[in-house]
Amino acid sequence: MRHLLSIADLDRDEIGRIMELADSFAEVGRRDIKKVPTLRGRTVVSLFYESSTRTSSSFELAVKRLSADLVSVKAAGSSVDKGESLRDTIATLSAYEPEAIIIRSPHAGAAQLVAQWTDAAVVNAGDGKHEHPSQALLDVYTLRERLGELDGKKIWIVGDVLHSRVARSNILCLQALGAKVRVCAPPALMPTGIAALGVEPLHDFDAALDGADVVMMLRLQNERMDGQFIPSAREYRHLYGLTPERLARAAPEAIVMHPGPMNRGVEIDSSVADLPDRSIITTQVEMGVAMRMACLDVLTRRARRVEGWG
Repeated sequence: MRHLLSIADLDRDEIGRIMELADSFAEVGRRDIKKVPTLRGRTVVSLFYESSTRTSSSFELAVKRLSADLVSVKAAGSSVDKGESLRDTIATLSAYEPEAIIIRSPHAGAAQLVAQWTDAAVVNAGDGKHEHPSQALLDVYTLRERLGELDGKKIWIVGDVLHSRVARSNILCLQALGAKVRVCAPPALMPTGIAALGVEPLHDFDAALDGADVVMMLRLQNERMDGQFIPSAREYRHLYGLTPERLARAAPEAIVMHPGPMNRGVEIDSSVADLPDRSIITTQVEMGVAMRMACLDVLTRRARRVEGWG
């Protein structure tokens, strides 16, 4: 495993092995001293061209708990503001001889390009509307901790599917583990040809909820919308907001997920997001550190000459 660019690059066995490794790092997180020497003396670069809270802080904690040195670069305030190209930025950062480069970009395919320009392992932390593989891995890891194996589980992804890289990565990851995936969105926010991914697309949220084991809500990504995709936030909530009444249509113990950030009162009500027994939104954040530690460990094993992964 040289880079983590897309969930499509992983098969079921590889996903399972990463989950097992994440288990060991989750145990580290429960210790008084939450550090291991895995990447001691190594450098990891975090390059974010988009705003982020959960992903950037999660990767930062993962790097530090692996005992690596972190070089964190945000586009704002860097040479990017002066017109420096992505390639020149990567050339500059590669001079520090990083073991891995974590990149988030508004442009699909950016992580793939970076992988061609550096000897470091590259982690796609979100590229445009394309993919966000580490988010899907932590989502699935969180679900497996709660539900066990996912074969046959009914997992419904609801909301702005068109602009969601999280949705695409989760569809691929969940299906690789045998889950049945259904997507629900307004017609304007449903990608053309999404059925080719093997999912069932629906527009009626109330009908879509029937029998769901897991309901994963997505936020409206207004920053990616050029034009009007919905009449109003109020109308969207009326048709696609997850309320207690709607959740009652799902399976009796249906789990609620959201990759964040949440628009409370739009795609999800606070009374649902904060349900103590059924919402695992906070757990998703907690699991992110262990999963990202596992990803960085696996991706750097070749350079560290650690056997066990190609």
